[in-house]
Amino acid sequence: MFEDTRPASLDALGTDDALAEFRVTAPGEIRALLKQLMDDVVPLNLSASDGSAYTATLWTLDPAAGRISFTADTMAPAVHDIVEADECAAVAYLDRVKVQFDVTDLVLVQGHKASVLQARFPREMFRFQRRSTFRVRTIERTSPTASFRHPGIPDMSLALRVLDVSIGGCALLQPSNVPTLQPGAVIKGVRLSLDAETQIDAALMLHHVTSTGAENGSVRLGCEIVGMNPTAQRALQVYIDHTQKRRRMMSNE
Repeated sequence: MFEDTRPASLDALGTDDALAEFRVTAPGEIRALLKQLMDDVVPLNLSASDGSAYTATLWTLDPAAGRISFTADTMAPAVHDIVEADECAAVAYLDRVKVQFDVTDLVLVQGHKASVLQARFPREMFRFQRRSTFRVRTIERTSPTASFRHPGIPDMSLALRVLDVSIGGCALLQPSNVPTLQPGAVIKGVRLSLDAETQIDAALMLHHVTSTGAENGSVRLGCEIVGMNPTAQRALQVYIDHTQKRRRMMSNE
């Protein structure tokens, strides 16, 4: 339905690192992944902590100097926004695998013929399967909700149940007594409260509205999550991983 576009602070994992199986730290493996991204001219989505985003490709790799560079259009406002932001993460796809890494020490280098975004060579990367593998149904007793103001009626506050969630999107349950939301709508100022430890602020882009088949006339809203900062992305990935484990345990009880 939509792609995974985005990563609790890693410290929140303690000694039980839920991301360990996805982490790549071997320098040779990191170089190989980056080289494949560069050679195949794979688009990378650069997402900054202020919500700005820019799509680029890897231009050069310099392991000796510890630097990488991305293509950049200096006329694009987002290029300057992500340089000024506190945090930035890059996401790309190699076949069915999502590749993600933090972009640090980001600077804009302007040349006579071309300009690039230069950053520190990543010390770790993450590989995840596409959303279909990591999409999880929320656990109802934790009362997961998405709270926001109706985009067409700003005075109306809503708290809709989150049915399922992935690293890039979620499905919400809209009761029949809520004024209709139209596909294509961008819902800003959303607070996703998934459990007691996981609250995420982002925006949602509504892609699909489908009937649930229930007699009460409720509908399912298929949304893409946009504008998450890297810390929120990591918190969501941790929530998804923990929810998968909890559902496996519940099914074995």
